[in-house]
Amino acid sequence: MLDNGATYRFHLRRNVQFQTTAWFKPSRSLNADDVVFTFERIFDRNHPWHNVNGGSYPYFDSLQFPETVKSVRKLDENTVEFRLNKPDASFLWHLATHYASVMSAEYAAQLTKADHQEQMDRQPVGTGPFLLSEYRAGQYIRLARNQHFWRGVPLMPQVVVDLGSGGTGRLSKLLTGECDVLAWPAASQLTILRDDPRLRLTLRPGMNIAYLAFNTNKPPLNNPAVRHALALAINNQRLMQSIYYGTAETAASILPRASWAYDNDAKITEYSPAKAREQLEALGVKNLELRLWVPTTSQAWNPSPLKTAELIQADMAQIGVKVIIVPMEGRFQEARLMDMNHDLTLAGWATDSNDPDSFFRPMLSCAAISSQTNYARWCNPQFDSVLQKALASQQLSARIEAYNEAQDILSAELPVLPLASSLRLQAYRYDMKGLVLSPFGNASFAGVSRENEEAKK
Repeated sequence: MLDNGATYRFHLRRNVQFQTTAWFKPSRSLNADDVVFTFERIFDRNHPWHNVNGGSYPYFDSLQFPETVKSVRKLDENTVEFRLNKPDASFLWHLATHYASVMSAEYAAQLTKADHQEQMDRQPVGTGPFLLSEYRAGQYIRLARNQHFWRGVPLMPQVVVDLGSGGTGRLSKLLTGECDVLAWPAASQLTILRDDPRLRLTLRPGMNIAYLAFNTNKPPLNNPAVRHALALAINNQRLMQSIYYGTAETAASILPRASWAYDNDAKITEYSPAKAREQLEALGVKNLELRLWVPTTSQAWNPSPLKTAELIQADMAQIGVKVIIVPMEGRFQEARLMDMNHDLTLAGWATDSNDPDSFFRPMLSCAAISSQTNYARWCNPQFDSVLQKALASQQLSARIEAYNEAQDILSAELPVLPLASSLRLQAYRYDMKGLVLSPFGNASFAGVSRENEEAKK
């Protein structure tokens, strides 16, 4: 790191091979050209690959990555230098996320020559322990082990990720042995999982947050006083009991308690329907009808979004507010339904970075509105300025002070109501070994094996 955090120089690991697949056979190891290609594609809007497959990079756009990075250049085959327009203490954390996976410039050249650039993201090539073998949309992903993985050949010959099962169907497959690992089991299923001697259960603190976003562009939700009044109506203790079954804690901030910048003075919004009715009446809000967007499937931060929505609907009814639940199929947060005609959105955020910036800017910065990750449509220049102050310092104490200030602003303005920070859960069959559950949500199958079964080399 040079220039007080405005320049970062990376020395690349040598002899890291890109995967050999049916559609690409690399002729060289990963080098600086690949790193330059990967990041120029993201931040250079004039790059020939920037607009391939839509030109949308929501995570990096929400961080204003194109405005942050001045240049990325190759110093030699194994050295790359990033120059920033100003120091950014969160930069390394963001480069360590899965959003920053390095892509092959050689593969890109091959696709350009064949005029099939769209395959870059649909038939990806990486350097990890497993390579894409087969993908059936909405059904499954089949991964085959990478025989040239730089850390050694993985133990399992293949991994199949089932995308088609939901609810009790996922549990049934685990119980019958049709699948070996169940990610994000429903909290209501914990008793079954714990009582079955063939199964093991792992719980870890999670870097995630479930929240209710108010569309701050729509009256009367553009008034912070109205948002605070509505928040008083939500019975969070009941959410903990009915949705999470003891696998989460009520959130007082959008930062999980495990974050090093968590404000210990943050207060959980009290539950008081009487106060909610009184405050809405004083504000002249009557006959309020709100549309609540809700994902239909289990999320990392919320095992039962629809049930959560129904509980919130019942809470709001007690104060005379009618809530209409609008179920959103699939990955609604990435759909172009973000024309923002909703009033409320039941959403959440999980990150594979421990830097607080991974929560604040993607969720609530002004830039995150256009990148469609700011569901509150809330833009506060003072808040953005505080975040920039935190990024300008390499001193942890100064950053903590700035992030406490940011949390105070959010507490006063309440563009989103934090609901819960949940544990990471994973259930698996007794003969599976080497599974590591990360608090950040990512997973590696590199060291996974099945007991008493010789893995094929």
